[in-house]
Amino acid sequence: MRIAQALDNFIFPTAKFTKCKFADGSHRFELHQQLLATLNAGDLSSAVKLPPGENPYEFVTTNIVFFFNSVNLLFDSVSDFCTPETCPVMSAGPEYKYLWADGKNTRKPVSVCAQQYVRNVLAWTQALIDDSTIFPPQFDNNPPKGFKDAVKNIFKRMFRVYAHLYRHHFQKVVQLGVEPHLNTGFKHFYLFVREYNLVDKRELAPLAGVIVQICQEYHIKPNV
Repeated sequence: MRIAQALDNFIFPTAKFTKCKFADGSHRFELHQQLLATLNAGDLSSAVKLPPGENPYEFVTTNIVFFFNSVNLLFDSVSDFCTPETCPVMSAGPEYKYLWADGKNTRKPVSVCAQQYVRNVLAWTQALIDDSTIFPPQFDNNPPKGFKDAVKNIFKRMFRVYAHLYRHHFQKVVQLGVEPHLNTGFKHFYLFVREYNLVDKRELAPLAGVIVQICQEYHIKPNV
């Protein structure tokens, strides 16, 4: 099953966040439809390329929404097994632990359980997507102030969710039959952030092994 088709079918009854959508007929809706068509053709390499003549900020925004929906659904599949008892801290193996801060309600980084961290990431991302001062209805040649930092922070935190899923819940992912969705979803995510240099090399370290395999498949040099 292609990844775009999977996202439409891969719905869980306990989803904590509403799927983000674009208004029918809007430019971002059209971009999203083009993205889905490319993904359904199984061409991840082309899916991450900026379409000719397209505004790069519109394209990045469209992809943020797509990855938000993907991460939301993937985590929801294991959320019953990612509890304050099983995952008292947000981590990606014993070497990498993550603290939460949003710069507004929580200015000083604090330790929270993995489930709460992911919920915070999703709520924070959704709030940013809805903030027209950062993601306006239409971009011109220059993005708003704060756009680039917001985009990099969104992708950094989304990566941490993927890292937690792989390092702490992969066995459960396999048991639930979600492995193909996780692997294809992360492959697409990695190729995108690599294309636009959205996640620092040191942040990628927890999934170095997975990334090397992706790079071998696509005959590209690993950046971890």
